[in-house]
Amino acid sequence: MTLLDELADICAVREAGEADEVDGVAARVVARPASTSETSALMRACHERGVAVVVRGTGSKLTWGSPPTRLDLVLETGAMDELVEHAHGDLIATAQAGMPVRALAAALAGRHQQLLVDDPVGASTLGGMLAANVSGPRRMLPGAIRDLLIGVTMVRADGTVAKSGGKVVKNVAGYDLGKLLVGSYGTLGVITEATFRLHPVPPATRWVEAPVPAGRLTDTLGALVHSQLVPGALEVDRPAGEDTTTVAVLVTGTEGGVESRAAALYEMLPGAQLGDDLSWASHYPWQHRGSDTEHLALKLTTRLSGVPTLLAQAADAGVHMRGSAGVGVLYGSVPAADSTPETVAQLRETCTMLGGSLVVLDAPRASKETLDVWGPVHGLDLMRRVKHEFDPTGVLAPGRFVGGI
Repeated sequence: MTLLDELADICAVREAGEADEVDGVAARVVARPASTSETSALMRACHERGVAVVVRGTGSKLTWGSPPTRLDLVLETGAMDELVEHAHGDLIATAQAGMPVRALAAALAGRHQQLLVDDPVGASTLGGMLAANVSGPRRMLPGAIRDLLIGVTMVRADGTVAKSGGKVVKNVAGYDLGKLLVGSYGTLGVITEATFRLHPVPPATRWVEAPVPAGRLTDTLGALVHSQLVPGALEVDRPAGEDTTTVAVLVTGTEGGVESRAAALYEMLPGAQLGDDLSWASHYPWQHRGSDTEHLALKLTTRLSGVPTLLAQAADAGVHMRGSAGVGVLYGSVPAADSTPETVAQLRETCTMLGGSLVVLDAPRASKETLDVWGPVHGLDLMRRVKHEFDPTGVLAPGRFVGGI
């Protein structure tokens, strides 16, 4: 009996094709469970048979991180795409993991509420956002997506269903399983539902952007971070080889309050202009529309004071930089043909010196074979023990995460 036949009684399954490869690694079967209970039964069967599983939402980030060391089954979450509950009076929503971020935004809009996260990829599901720890420009005030997560339902590698958190904003009972799952690349469990803290949609929103020469960047960013204007985002964009950085500031609130704060920004930023359609801030720098050039996609972190230094070094190294100067999380893009392991190593050394790190989020398979994708990781022994506790037989996304986890 084939694996497909063995799993057919549990949920919808089909044979995998070339389009179902994960970072160049072929799968045998694609399964599409429609509920937590079906996911539980599927994972129990996979665990008993030693079947290696990678979870997929829309597949928009499946090439991030390292390729799996082995793969038998791709678990699609697309059939779990419902808004389970919207407690609008409490500013809380529970949704299934396969629900697209855009679909949740549309569902909440009728109540003038929002999950205050951005999806730079543009096609993410909620589960994918959590698994890859994706956050965009507006994380400056509420925090990243992990800070908005207050409850989670997940299925462990052996099929056990576990829940953490609840439906209230302040919930301190039990182990914070949700925070552990965020950024784990699907190596610890399959998220099937998540509960989030919401925010009201503000009456007015304005972006103000200005070109800032390198000599003024440190003072400008420092003034904006410590100002009383309460920016909702502070974004920077600096193409490779250029000396000038575009700085963009988001202000939200009442119409009158936003107008007065925007006016103050015009005084602080010579050459400032209104940026109502600031599309660049919502995309990663490697998302070049219409370009077939393969790029290295980098995530670089630093303390806030180190942002100008990191931008300058990256620009000199041929890396296009963009990201959130207000939280010290930046993204870099460099054509794969122009990059070398030494380029990545030098930027990683700078990030470490500035209190941060560098991860190669994505790259062509050939480049990954010559690069240290994750770099040094503190607490790796502890992470391996946690992996063994959650997935002792190593069936969930083996090898995709740091240290071959």
